[in-house]
Amino acid sequence: MGLYPEIEPYDHGMLEVGDGNRVYWETCGNPHGKPALVLHGGPGSGCSPYPRRYFDPAAYRIVLLDQRGCGRSTPHASAYDTDMSVNTTAHLIADLELLRRELAIERWLVWGASWGSVLGLRYAQTHPGAVSELVLTCVATGSNPEVALLARGLGKLFPEAFEAFVAELPPTEREGNLAAAYNRLIESSDRVVRERAARAWTDWETAIVPAPPRSETRYEDPEFRMCFARTVTHYFGNDHFLGRATRKVSSCGTRTSSKASPAPSSRAASTSAT
Repeated sequence: MGLYPEIEPYDHGMLEVGDGNRVYWETCGNPHGKPALVLHGGPGSGCSPYPRRYFDPAAYRIVLLDQRGCGRSTPHASAYDTDMSVNTTAHLIADLELLRRELAIERWLVWGASWGSVLGLRYAQTHPGAVSELVLTCVATGSNPEVALLARGLGKLFPEAFEAFVAELPPTEREGNLAAAYNRLIESSDRVVRERAARAWTDWETAIVPAPPRSETRYEDPEFRMCFARTVTHYFGNDHFLGRATRKVSSCGTRTSSKASPAPSSRAASTSAT
């Protein structure tokens, strides 16, 4: 399927969201068009220009952002002293609401891929009045069985890569949630340990695509590699901070309009899982 032509943002900025964090955002397309929010995957991938092209720029006001700690947002998760305790699903949802109000948007279409589909669904559950439509692709749930499949189950299909992946962990850490075990290494005070763990994690991510070793260009950037591995394992190792057993979904929506709006274009291409 085709894509719309490449476009550049007509506005962008850094939003103060609290906890010392500033979130990068940009808007593209028609300033008076239907608002559409793009939620990237990872978590920790950051937004790219590509999803701008999923939407008709004449009809949509396309909003993209780099979620806390990644892309152009600050502080960056690649920095050891960045506080990851204030990077959770609840924090990201609060950031979305701050951005919606900053941009004076009453309701927006929410589009999410992979982790973005998890975040988009939880956002729609907790703020239904702010969401006019929900469009999800590369759908995930953020469940522990999914994490177990990605971090361990696929080892049956890629045994050599899995053996190398597990070998980087201490023997006592090779059972249970492997993402949590890797996150403990990535949070080590030893820089060499952190860097080896981040490299091993992204080598595994590459293997299960599947793609040739060290062929994913973004993982060859040390800053991106550390940010991505740290953020993914932070979420994977903590049930994506969804609190399934105890959290009660609440409705926090604002007053909304029932005005009809155009549907998103069918011109969409599949994206990678992260």
